[in-house]
Amino acid sequence: MGLLPTYNHIINPKLKNIYLSFNSKGELVIKSPKVPTERIEKLLISKALWIEKARHRLTQKKGQLNFQENQSIYYLGNPYTFIYNENISKTTLVFNDGSFILSHKVYDEAVFVKHIEKFYLEKAKKTLPSLVDLWANKMQLVPLGIKFRKTTSQWGSCNSKNILSFNTMMMKLPQHLIEYIIVHELCHIVHKHHQKSFWEMVEIFMPDYKQLRIELKSYI
Repeated sequence: MGLLPTYNHIINPKLKNIYLSFNSKGELVIKSPKVPTERIEKLLISKALWIEKARHRLTQKKGQLNFQENQSIYYLGNPYTFIYNENISKTTLVFNDGSFILSHKVYDEAVFVKHIEKFYLEKAKKTLPSLVDLWANKMQLVPLGIKFRKTTSQWGSCNSKNILSFNTMMMKLPQHLIEYIIVHELCHIVHKHHQKSFWEMVEIFMPDYKQLRIELKSYI
């Protein structure tokens, strides 16, 4: 059984079936009711080809962080390389002349990630409100507020009070995809679902929304 892939197993008694997926770190996740280990192992063997293909698709997605290779960070749809500046007393991240300058004394990837997330948060707060206002005016809609947070499951949301929430990781994306997400969430002010009427409204303002959705899947 040494050839089996490593995985995280989450047991949920409410489930009736076994589900395979990958988390944002590229780790295989198995969710299932309580079942014998042998059943999990047989499933992994039978799904070996699917697991390999799915893992390959995940590694091809844009916007992943991997400090062990020639690292680049995506900003507004473009990859920018890191320039490491060592032996500096304080860790800082600066975007300058088309490059990210990462200064540090101690090599600590967890700290680096926090600085990158802070960069995205600052840019989201600076960039997204004006775009929301632009599209809200075009669509004659009034969101009651905007929130920013980092999530791993969705790019944006609109709650029952019509407060929009945006994933700060949106700042990895090119502007046309950022605007699609904004239009998508604004449409939820009118339609609190993803039924036909919702997509018809999206299409009015984003006629190529189907292609945009496909493009969005190439980012993580």
